[in-house]
Parts: sequence; structure tokens; C-alpha cells
Amino acid sequence: MNAVNTSAYSMENVRICKKCLLRDLAEEDQKDLKKYLAAIKPEDRASEEVYEMRLGICRKCEKLAEATCEACGCYVEFRAYASYSRCPVKKW
Repeated sequence: MNAVNTSAYSMENVRICKKCLLRDLAEEDQKDLKKYLAAIKPEDRASEEVYEMRLGICRKCEKLAEATCEACGCYVEFRAYASYSRCPVKKW
């Protein structure tokens, strides 16, 4: 195989998860998620119930692609965790 074919082969085997969140992806992504969520002040965090409800809505949204909201470019888990955040397409 030459370099071009190897590159094309590699891309064919890459799995893109359209409806995944960071918590569903690689362990390194999960570490980053925990680090950034921990940086949000406790008084600014949504309750666990609200957070999970928001993520459930995001998982079903057509704008979710690889843990990112295509409407605004954010990682949905970060936006959903902050109590003051709102969905850019007004679903929550």
C-alpha cells in the first residue's frame, strides 16, 4: 500500500459518534470533562437531575455531533452543567 491508500484506509476505519457525549468517548476526554466541570463554582452548577435532563434532550437533538452542539460550538456537557446556561435552540 502506498501512503495515499494507507491514509484513505485509515479514514474508512474511523468511527464518528454523532450522538455521543464526552463521557461516552475516550478516557482522556472524560478526564478533561471532569476537570472543567469541577472548575464551575458549586453555586453555579445545575442539580444532577437538571443536568441529566438537559443531556437527555441534547442526545436526541439533531444539532449534536461528537459531543458538540453545532448551533453554538460548545461541548454540551459543559453548557448543561452550568445552571445559568441555556440551550441555543431553546430546547431547555
